[in-house]
Amino acid sequence: MPENMVPKTGHGPGTAASARNLQERVVSGVVMVLVALALAYAGPIPFALLIVAVSLVMCWEWGHLVRATSADASFALHGAAVVAAIGLAMGGLPLLAFAVAVAGTLAMFAVSYTQRPALSAVGVSYVALPAAALVWLRHDEPNGFAAVIFLFLIVWTTDTMAFVFGRTIGGAKLCPSISPNKTWAGFFGGIVSSAVMAALFAALIPGASSLRLGLIGLALGVIAQMGDLAESALKRVLGVKDASHLIPGHGGVMDRMDGVVTVALAAAVFAVFWNGTAPALTLLIGG
Repeated sequence: MPENMVPKTGHGPGTAASARNLQERVVSGVVMVLVALALAYAGPIPFALLIVAVSLVMCWEWGHLVRATSADASFALHGAAVVAAIGLAMGGLPLLAFAVAVAGTLAMFAVSYTQRPALSAVGVSYVALPAAALVWLRHDEPNGFAAVIFLFLIVWTTDTMAFVFGRTIGGAKLCPSISPNKTWAGFFGGIVSSAVMAALFAALIPGASSLRLGLIGLALGVIAQMGDLAESALKRVLGVKDASHLIPGHGGVMDRMDGVVTVALAAAVFAVFWNGTAPALTLLIGG
């Protein structure tokens, strides 16, 4: 029997490869979580530098996926727009950051005329807006750290519990044409778990309402999974499984940031319309 036809009975190479992949996934995941928490705790500037680094990698991955290129003029424009938006967000200017992201998107459409100009253009806003949102929230002291951790916990809880419920319960598929492994059980398990986590998180924030944060957690849990599906749809259109192979066991940075992208953007939009002068406070307690 050829090697790739050996059944995975618990002793073959398939099982060993799966175990190695799981080990890589766990180790990489723990390292990413610790780095994110450490730099978020270290302060607004270290966290902003982390977001710049992650965002530039996402710009590279987007170009690699959409244009099959790495470092070109489009990548330079993409990265410049993202860094500029982050800089404006650091200065407490979220609307100007939004304007720069939109301008970069339009400029990218103009210069990326040779291959998939619309997708190239969308990539600017896809990276710039959530990056600016995270930095803007973190810079709202003294609540910025708690707000960022809250968003991270929403995404991590949703992803983890959607996987757990989907694997243990199974059942009807959520959207098989886009992501064959996702189930309705995983979807509801993920969003309910994120609501419970958010309600419990309220106990750590003086003045926060468990009911209010629970409802926000429920809504953001849905949004996180929509972000996951959106990136899955993009990769299906482009005929790829992962954005890259930079992270052992996980794929690319985009593959790990899909939920964060949509959740951060939704939280920032909520804060802008509610009380844009104190976004972290608005998210956690209300304005």
